[in-house]
Amino acid sequence: MRVDVVMPQMGESIAEGTITRWMKQVGETVGRDEPLFEISTDKVDAEIPSPAAGKLVEIKNAAGETVPVNQVVAVLETDASAAASAPKPESKPPETKPAEAQPAAAPPAPKPAPAAPAPAAAVASEASSEGSFVSPVVRKIAAEHGIDPSSVPGTGAGGRVSKKDILDFVAQGKPPAAAATPSTAPARVAPAAPAAPQVTFASGARTERQAMTPMRKKIAEHMVESRRTSAHVHSVFEVDMSRVVALRTKYKSLYEERHGTKLTLTPFFVKAACDALRAFPILNSSVEGNEIVYRKDLNVGVAVALDWGLIVPVVRNADQLSIAGLTMKINDLAERARTKKLLPDEVQGGTFTITNPGIFGGLFGLPIINQPQVAILGIGGIEKRPVVIDDAIAIRDRMYMSMSYDHRVVDGAVADQFLAFVKKVLQEFDESLL
Repeated sequence: MRVDVVMPQMGESIAEGTITRWMKQVGETVGRDEPLFEISTDKVDAEIPSPAAGKLVEIKNAAGETVPVNQVVAVLETDASAAASAPKPESKPPETKPAEAQPAAAPPAPKPAPAAPAPAAAVASEASSEGSFVSPVVRKIAAEHGIDPSSVPGTGAGGRVSKKDILDFVAQGKPPAAAATPSTAPARVAPAAPAAPQVTFASGARTERQAMTPMRKKIAEHMVESRRTSAHVHSVFEVDMSRVVALRTKYKSLYEERHGTKLTLTPFFVKAACDALRAFPILNSSVEGNEIVYRKDLNVGVAVALDWGLIVPVVRNADQLSIAGLTMKINDLAERARTKKLLPDEVQGGTFTITNPGIFGGLFGLPIINQPQVAILGIGGIEKRPVVIDDAIAIRDRMYMSMSYDHRVVDGAVADQFLAFVKKVLQEFDESLL
């Protein structure tokens, strides 16, 4: 029996998708719900699962082609023999996972664990962007146990090492690292950086041209349109983060034990921003013609840097979530953003955005407003600095916090009052919320 594979409808407003990569080739078997191909739309990148188990017998559209929704892009043969031979992820030997998870990309370094060789058609340039990423959660667990993340077989997209992969590796009895001295410094030092684009010049060539990806083109259009639409003004405040850093240090182990997730600093920023948005609703509005549209729901977007661009998953009704709820939701959205598992609805409908240019050490940034919103909050790097407190010099964890806002509707005085409110919440953070 033959089954058509169609370009899925990834959202009500999405009419087409660009195929960026086939994860199976003609003649290969595929399991039901196993990733078959990868697409990019103007909203989100995603892996598309196979609708049935069987053999891939025809690919109608090659990588790079843009296809209307519901158009047939491939055909599967699902007779009994093909279905019986289709791989089943739950029973597949562990050593075959890395090879099947990255049919188009070899890992950047060989893994010591037994693994089937990658297909001969593997593309090295994709390995640099897909297989090299290690999330902060995985990196932290690896550091705690003295493990090199590159030595762990990854089962995520493009061979990435997931949290489950690293925990399973630890559970196998690998020797832990020597006990480290606890630190109260914020755990935002040396995060896993998105891989910089790699360029190979042809022999004798002085330039190399590469087409923008659909996501990069959309980012470019969105940013230029925002600059053209909003009258951008910027304000910067300095914040004493000592209390928040101390609270995170105090509760991070408890959160991992009780909630199974890592307590980061981002939920503190989201909580403070939500409190301020309730006090200053103009920052949670948008402009439509000559009208200001105030939004009752606080849907906070949290920017996530990717190997291939930037995406802003949205935490809906963020003000209704506890710190634990925010932590789990933000971590889940960020992880699925990096593994291309987000749904289109999860990157739409934001009313306010928070971005973190300081995560890689930047002092602060002046971000571009995410239309149709009227403001975006930028979080700078946290550093220990000497400050004067009660006529004495003290060492405190300090941070610069910036905000870009639309001067068509937000006045400088209101913007500064908003930032002062956020600053106060952070510096006097209510411990009972944890």
